[in-house]
Amino acid sequence: MEFLYSFCVLGIFLLVGKILRANIRLFQVLFLPSAIIAGFLALGLGPYGAKLIPQWVIADWSPLPGVLINIVFATLFLGVAIPAVKKIWSAGGSQLCFGVVLGMGQYFFALLAAALIIVPVFKSNPLIACILEIGFSGGHGTAAGMKHMFADLGFPEGGDLALMSATVGIITAVVAGMVLINIAIRRDYCTYLSEKRGIPVYKKKGLIPEPQRFSIATATVASEAIEPLTFHFAIIALAVVVGWGFLSGLQTLSPAFNSFPLFPLAMIGGLIVQRFSMAFKVDHYFDKSTFDRILGFALDILVISAIATIKLDVFLANFWPFAIIMAVGIVWMVFCAVFLAPRMFRRYWFERGITEFGMQTGVTAIGLMLLRVVDPLYKTDTAKAFGFKQMIYEPFLGGGFITAFAPMLVVSLGIWLSIGVSLAVMAAFFLLSFFSGWVNFRPDKRARE
Repeated sequence: MEFLYSFCVLGIFLLVGKILRANIRLFQVLFLPSAIIAGFLALGLGPYGAKLIPQWVIADWSPLPGVLINIVFATLFLGVAIPAVKKIWSAGGSQLCFGVVLGMGQYFFALLAAALIIVPVFKSNPLIACILEIGFSGGHGTAAGMKHMFADLGFPEGGDLALMSATVGIITAVVAGMVLINIAIRRDYCTYLSEKRGIPVYKKKGLIPEPQRFSIATATVASEAIEPLTFHFAIIALAVVVGWGFLSGLQTLSPAFNSFPLFPLAMIGGLIVQRFSMAFKVDHYFDKSTFDRILGFALDILVISAIATIKLDVFLANFWPFAIIMAVGIVWMVFCAVFLAPRMFRRYWFERGITEFGMQTGVTAIGLMLLRVVDPLYKTDTAKAFGFKQMIYEPFLGGGFITAFAPMLVVSLGIWLSIGVSLAVMAAFFLLSFFSGWVNFRPDKRARE
């Protein structure tokens, strides 16, 4: 019953966060998601603030992010028609190259800052550099899933710092993203959004009026046999169990995998389940919108519980190293969105760049939210390119295998060799983009249809 009470309290905080978003203009202008508003409210009322939330409630919330991230990742490829690699590359290759440069750049610049400043001056653990990509590109769930690995590698505070990094990242995504969008509107960088049209009020409040409302899912099975939502959750559960089987096998092969997180393998489990459903021609019973609703629910609970349970004492004890890492990450991401994007995309550079900016600092949902702001009807090819790019990108970065293995590699290779590896990968994908004819060193930033 204690857990039920704790979960219901979490729901009430989410409702309060939604009410605040709908009524406070500042939150509307910043486009802050309700889960973030609610998370900070709960944090302020918790043990590090007003102390109004009992410790047992916080204890019940703490495991949720690490559990729910497996649901989120298992859902990513379910209900998605997986095309041939050639089609993925032709439609999303430029987006993939841009994304890898951004993601590996987070490692490169954070490791460089750690090697030159943070480790020699503050005597910090070099693994602190990994919190940038884990928090920004990965998000709260990835950060929660990496807690055990950080602890096993002798950096127990890494998990909490990564959670704070994810919080800074998602705020950067929505706040800086909206600032960049407003500048782009005024400078005519957006193809289908002008200063005259502006951003609809209902998007700012988050309350959809009747004419704009839409169905959030489609029933593919009869509720007399099984509730459609239950059916889709069962498919997700199967994907998680497949991933769990892979993890158990890896742990049997080597004790080095004992601290390896489940979520990348849960994603592979989802991919396998989707492939089998296509092979047996039953994938038409999978409704992508229903999977998205389950993913969105898990993500909202994940974000609020992750923020509400951040250990502020760990954050304050590592404030300056953390602040340097965050500053480096934010500067790099803004540079990529403003300078690199128009040079790596020949068409729709702002739409493609701002979508990647949102994903690489926040989460995929934030990236798509920013895209919906600048391209509400998906008239550009950005959504398609981004979706294809994610199919290759997600298994490796942003919570994939590279993200999961990175701390182990930093420990085994050392910080300077890790810097060299990350720079080499960045250079390789930039050159790949260049030789594919996607790079333009003298772009015209003004929008062209």
